[in-house]
Amino acid sequence: MPSPRHVNWRGRSGRFYALTPERLDSFVLSTDGLYMLARGTLPLWVGTAHDVIHDAQSRARFRLALAAADRAFAIAAEEDELSRMTVVWDLEGAEPVAGLSAA
Repeated sequence: MPSPRHVNWRGRSGRFYALTPERLDSFVLSTDGLYMLARGTLPLWVGTAHDVIHDAQSRARFRLALAAADRAFAIAAEEDELSRMTVVWDLEGAEPVAGLSAA
């Protein structure tokens, strides 16, 4: 089976991320994943299942984002907390990059 197609987004730091599109109508948070919900080119929520379970503010933002989002993405990220938090911060200000395609 071929690998899923990725889309490139550029974080607020200028770093590029290859995000894996997920079906929004069957979107499920896995306990070891990092995700982004977006509406068009605007990131609405970036985080993990742990964030939704253990952080009331993240949970509230996730619920609002899930109601408004028109796309969802899985994100490859390091497992350590500092790296994950850095990616979340970076992608909260991200934008899609037109003309680049990641394989």
